[in-house]
Amino acid sequence: MTAAPRISIPVAVIMGRRMVSRSGWQVPSWRVVGVVAGEGVPGRESRAVPVHRDEDEEHFLWGGLRVELYRDATEAYWSNLVGKQPSLFVLCVETENGSIQPRSVTADMHEASSALEGQDRVFSVPIPPEVYQRLERFVVEHHVPEQKHKRKRTDWTADKPS
Repeated sequence: MTAAPRISIPVAVIMGRRMVSRSGWQVPSWRVVGVVAGEGVPGRESRAVPVHRDEDEEHFLWGGLRVELYRDATEAYWSNLVGKQPSLFVLCVETENGSIQPRSVTADMHEASSALEGQDRVFSVPIPPEVYQRLERFVVEHHVPEQKHKRKRTDWTADKPS
């Protein structure tokens, strides 16, 4: 069982939907446009609010989400921060009508890869500066690098009779 979060950052996800024609059918293609963070983030409940529309794509704002930071996941956060492209991962579920609904946002790469093994769709997006600063501070305060131990090999030849 995972411990209670040490820090909880309110976020909202902006999802983009484009209709793609395939073999006479129109199917939605989804992407994450971005994540916005802070106490002033709109929406207390997780539902889609249309925020932009042009001829190619429609954008929806999903509020009511949080990035939860846990002390036991600091190794994954650290790896994410020092990687080539520090990212937040938006874990989404497909609804019955073919829509996508974000269910959580995480900075933990291991949680994101576990979600991929299940039925979730996972999108990565650059970390907003507000979240990056809090995540970095959290890692500096709580991360204790694991001491790497070299395994001592057993000498199997010593047991053989000459």
